[in-house]
Amino acid sequence: MQDKYVNPFTDFGFKKLFGEEPHKELLISFLNTLLPDKHQIADLQYTRNEYQGVSSLDRKAIFDLNCMSPSGERFIVELQKAKQNYFKDRSVYYATFPVQEQAQRGDWDYQLAAVYTVGILDFVFDEDKANANDEVVHFIRLKNQHCEVFYDKLTFIYLTLPHFKKTLAELETQQDKWFYIFRHLHELQDIPAALNEEVFLKLFDVAQIACFNPAERQAYQDSLKYYRDLKNVTDTARDEGLEAGIEIGMERGIERGREVGEREKALAIARQLLDVLDDETIALKTGLPLEVVRELR
Repeated sequence: MQDKYVNPFTDFGFKKLFGEEPHKELLISFLNTLLPDKHQIADLQYTRNEYQGVSSLDRKAIFDLNCMSPSGERFIVELQKAKQNYFKDRSVYYATFPVQEQAQRGDWDYQLAAVYTVGILDFVFDEDKANANDEVVHFIRLKNQHCEVFYDKLTFIYLTLPHFKKTLAELETQQDKWFYIFRHLHELQDIPAALNEEVFLKLFDVAQIACFNPAERQAYQDSLKYYRDLKNVTDTARDEGLEAGIEIGMERGIERGREVGEREKALAIARQLLDVLDDETIALKTGLPLEVVRELR
């Protein structure tokens, strides 16, 4: 049976559900389950999702969604389907753009509106694995040496959704229901009673693949193929025990007499990545020289 609803972890599905003006109440409802009471939002304005930087040397930053509330709070919302080196560094870097754009000409007292970076992750952090931490929501702010909040206007919220295991019968809060949607929307054929609420009925209506026009269906299928290919490559690497080696670029090499065999495995993984990632990223992930990766094409 073909999927009836889009997969929210595809780029197309995520932006179809949460990135279009006519149904921005879906994003508002989702964000409000994550935000403190004093920053609950009633409306949002989508803003540009690309920042060039102040000079030609600055690296361009592109977000999945970038929006602002009427009171000025900025929200960066990103979907991350697979692990990436320096992911946290990138999040901090991206957060500097909505901070800097608040600068005003002339006399200015430097008062800033709050900035929230929300990362929706289809993977878990390595430190969570090591510590057997199965928390879904990671709420991060700047704190001092006494673990007291030093600055409450810069917040990072990471959602490690593979840790969310609740069934329909176990859903209690609105946040639970949104997390369930992310994990299981594409598996559903009917609207469950637990999700029979106005905001979710709107979501199911928007998510129906059968209502897409031909161009949207093709765009979704392309996005779904990319997601499945990426997930398959990641799962294959994990099954072969190379996940850790890929994450550190295999910089330390493979000990003793396994070098030749491991290089062959790296080449095999690189071949699987050719239709998914660019040559530079493949080289970084596998530890192979860039010239070797280019020769595989």
